[in-house]
Amino acid sequence: MTTNQRTFSESWHRVAELRVSLRPSVTIRKQLFRGETWYVLQDPFNNNFFRLTQAAYNFVIRLKISRPVAQIWEENLEQNPDSAPGQEEVIQLLAQLYHANLLFSELAIDSQKLFERYRKRQQREGRSKLLSLMFFRIPLFDPQPWLNRFSVLVQLFTSRIAFTLWCLVLLLAGKGLLEQFSSLTSEMKNLLEFDNLLLLYCGLVIVKTLHEAGHTLVCKRFGGEVHTVGVMFIIFAPLPYMDATASWSFRDRQKRILVSVSGMLFEFFAAACAALIWANTGPGVIHSVALNILIIASISTLVFNANPLLRYDGYYILSDLLDIPNLQPRSLAHLKHLARRYLFGQKQSTSPANSHTEAFWLTGYGLLSGVYRLFVYGGIILFVADRFLLAGLVMAIFCLIIWGVLPVGRLINYLLTSPELARIRPKALISSLTIFIIISSFFMVVPMPNQFRAPGILEAKNHIEISTQTDGQIIDIFHTSGSQIITGNPLFQLVNPELEIKLQLVTAQRDEVLFLQQQGAVLQGDVTRLTLQKRLTALDTKLAELQRRKRSLLISATQSGTWFAPRQEQQIGSWVPRGIKLGEIISNDNFLFTAAIPQEEAANIFLQQPAEQSVVRLAGMENNKFPVENYQVIPFEQGKLPSAVLGWKSGGVIPVVETDAQGLQTIEPFFLISAELDKISGQSLRHGHSGEIRFTLPAEPLMKQFYRKTRQFLQHRYQT
Repeated sequence: MTTNQRTFSESWHRVAELRVSLRPSVTIRKQLFRGETWYVLQDPFNNNFFRLTQAAYNFVIRLKISRPVAQIWEENLEQNPDSAPGQEEVIQLLAQLYHANLLFSELAIDSQKLFERYRKRQQREGRSKLLSLMFFRIPLFDPQPWLNRFSVLVQLFTSRIAFTLWCLVLLLAGKGLLEQFSSLTSEMKNLLEFDNLLLLYCGLVIVKTLHEAGHTLVCKRFGGEVHTVGVMFIIFAPLPYMDATASWSFRDRQKRILVSVSGMLFEFFAAACAALIWANTGPGVIHSVALNILIIASISTLVFNANPLLRYDGYYILSDLLDIPNLQPRSLAHLKHLARRYLFGQKQSTSPANSHTEAFWLTGYGLLSGVYRLFVYGGIILFVADRFLLAGLVMAIFCLIIWGVLPVGRLINYLLTSPELARIRPKALISSLTIFIIISSFFMVVPMPNQFRAPGILEAKNHIEISTQTDGQIIDIFHTSGSQIITGNPLFQLVNPELEIKLQLVTAQRDEVLFLQQQGAVLQGDVTRLTLQKRLTALDTKLAELQRRKRSLLISATQSGTWFAPRQEQQIGSWVPRGIKLGEIISNDNFLFTAAIPQEEAANIFLQQPAEQSVVRLAGMENNKFPVENYQVIPFEQGKLPSAVLGWKSGGVIPVVETDAQGLQTIEPFFLISAELDKISGQSLRHGHSGEIRFTLPAEPLMKQFYRKTRQFLQHRYQT
């Protein structure tokens, strides 16, 4: 609560004569946040908590059935003129305590009002569950009697001995994972396969059960009570949960943080045990379950539970570390305050922040958490839609209504009917309409830059690969890599003893046939002479081929240029089969840049010409732009990259098939574009240099670009 509310209120008469007090069952605990004293009110019947500042507590503690609210307020104002809450703040405070069922009155209607409040609270909780369709809970039983009965086990599992064992197991598991890291990464690739989904879910249930058990045991160890264990549905998948909100009343901040951290500590222990089992078992059910538990207990802990932008363990840890209680609702209230004060001009609006530093954290957290939630929910919707398109579509429509239509409706209703804007309603309406027009114009009317990039490889127009024409052993190299050569220069000398033997054998066979022809020219018949002639012709052909192969053992340059063979020195003495590439001869006069363009981007090139000249940027030469003189899109889908450098296996950005040893076969088809570069004087280009080509298309509004990319995304992903 803030203390800068106005002192008097026009609605004071509604509460001035009320005679109320805190319920006798309410317990109060003192806490410190950022050096300020706060008081936590707890209702043990429904496990609700309510935090008060020192100023608000000074007023609430004076509430008695025998005295009206107005008298108590005046008395508090006289004793604490600088810090006493104003009438407006008292009205809000009483309303909040009233709705939390923390106030008591002796009026006859109190029981009826209590039932009505309980019914309304149940309705609010029901609406909250409906709005949290993908995340809702069902309580099942009270574990507190069991915790009391087995308190010795609670002490044992949360003792220093248990922590020492935890450290030892984690060290052993870490050593095992480092030794078998390659096997782990290989098996992780099949984690989301259909056959593994059941084991993945079983592992998730085991991990989350241990996670909630960790919260329960540590909360009980520090004196808290846990009265609720139930089932939480996340994307309609049932998982266990427990209610450890009793830790909120702990005075010691370290204990509150330990309760929040304990679930993750138990998950890490489960991951370590699973790692040891996985490393010491062969393929089978136990091995697979251990792998699933290992991945879930480590990755999910870091991505979800430890992430403070979601209201899981990391959120409560951050709230305690920053000494900002109710971080998420207060950040939302602060953002609303900023909108009311600076957009609508409501000067009486106050922030829940007590300092500029706290206001900074509330603003940053409110914005970041909102954006992150959109990404998380968007990812969940896509994950569901990939497997069940109709369910994903229903979830998308539901989220659009909840986060789009309803907030806009509430904003319009607030602008038209809220009493807070009674005096400034015209200004608020004009400001809101102006902002709406500006934002709409920016996204729907104002042309914005429209560019896309495609990775590619630089290739010399005149380049040729030198490869072996026959098998042989390299015995001599005539030119070093990088030297200039001309057509006909020898490059490699190979030898093939087997080829020499074949040559001698075929030559001898030919000489034998010639001898037979000469000796029996008179006595032989026509059939014999014809047979010998055919045999001689076959031997001549074979001999010519063997001689050609012998000549090819001397590999020579077929064009002039720069000889490029970076590993040729390592090949001396090695046996190379036929067709092996030994190097390249490159002419650096003219270059082409060959780029791989995704299908959706290629459509833009086919439908419209770039508005500006396209440019190429090469890796390591970002400061230089090479203009494209002209380009040509090959109008056929491709499935093989011009160079492995563009694919994932060689550090590129294009997905390739994992089973392809060369790293050239792409997962999805693409289009090739060949662009001629206008070489910049003084810049030396190199064949095989990777880079990207940038196309600047006609400017379009952001909404049009977003709509087109969304359609392309849906068509590509769901063929719709």
